[in-house]
Amino acid sequence: MMNFSIWWVFAYYVRPIVKWFLRKTTGLCELQRICYGEISGAPRIKAVEYSLNMSRSRQVIQLIEHLNDVSDNQRFTGANEREILKGAVNTVLLVKNINPRVHYQFITSFSKCLEQIWGYRQLIAEVEELRRTTFDSDNIHHESKLYELWANLMPQDTLEGRITKQWQDIGFQGEDPKTDFRGMGLLGLENLLFFATQYRTPAQHVLSHSHHPSYGYCFAIVGINLTSLALVLLRDGSAKTFVYNTSKSLPSIRLFHQFYSYLFYEFDRFWVECKPKDIMEFSNIRNRFESNVRLVLQDPGTEFRIGVTVDDV
Repeated sequence: MMNFSIWWVFAYYVRPIVKWFLRKTTGLCELQRICYGEISGAPRIKAVEYSLNMSRSRQVIQLIEHLNDVSDNQRFTGANEREILKGAVNTVLLVKNINPRVHYQFITSFSKCLEQIWGYRQLIAEVEELRRTTFDSDNIHHESKLYELWANLMPQDTLEGRITKQWQDIGFQGEDPKTDFRGMGLLGLENLLFFATQYRTPAQHVLSHSHHPSYGYCFAIVGINLTSLALVLLRDGSAKTFVYNTSKSLPSIRLFHQFYSYLFYEFDRFWVECKPKDIMEFSNIRNRFESNVRLVLQDPGTEFRIGVTVDDV
């Protein structure tokens, strides 16, 4: 409680004085100092995001509300994105009294930060929409994704039918995988499919680990559980480090799939290293894994990469 009070006093009273002093001595507003002084990627974008959210300017507050509405409704795309970014930058130039002819580099850096900040918010909306989409066995597109998942994970084996115990070979609980997608909807399937197609060799190695006689687990069920973890990290902002350091343009659903694939790849390695006695240790190991991931994401320089091979067990 005491720490919160100190922070509130600093944010409300001391911070504006410090900003005023630095503006007078450097001739630059806080946003300019961030864009010129902070390392590109997560450090710069997070600092810009914090500065904007702490602003008391009525115009800036209204701008944030407008950008939130645009991204929440997934209208931050294409030509609309360019016009919105241009208008947002011009608003800040006017409010902060920044000369665009002199500070053209600021415009480039600041625009990039805005694209990432509200692209991230839009990504949450896009991911949530997929999660709310129920897997429909009567939908030919949903079914084709399911068959494609099998084909990439088990290329040597042909499915005997749509309803079959073979689905258990890739870690579904029963004879019909649709029942396992209830919690994460179509998002769970699309995550699994992306991992199996875009990182096919690592995914097949991970699948082979799931068949281990001592350390085995249900590949698909664990994968859907990790979809839930990835979504939680996206919602609470922990995944910003990954997105801000990885995205070169407007963050897309592909970036979330890449984040998920990294989590699955690393969880498998962590699971094997833990040498669990049985599947009953899953909850504990999963929680430890989440703590490790959160710790890594606290480093603003963090970048995730998936290797091309997985060691045999």
